[in-house]
Amino acid sequence: MKPLNVVVVTKADCMFCDIAMTMLNRLSAEYPLVISTLSANSADGQALALRCGILFPPGIVLDGEALCYGRPSERKLRRAFEQRLS
Repeated sequence: MKPLNVVVVTKADCMFCDIAMTMLNRLSAEYPLVISTLSANSADGQALALRCGILFPPGIVLDGEALCYGRPSERKLRRAFEQRLS
């Protein structure tokens, strides 16, 4: 099974960023996820946010495509992972 590349655009002291990372780490026990983070304040993070239309952190990018931003939904993440893996 090919791993799914997940990039999370984060910001320091962001409660929803912490929630997103906890959720993704938990889901990585069920799905083959490679999770990385980019700071929303970094040049790379800003470029990715602009390219993917992420308005504010956390922004979750799945295999190079924007999945969501703001408060994450576990149901939406699971649905996207299932679709990619089927």
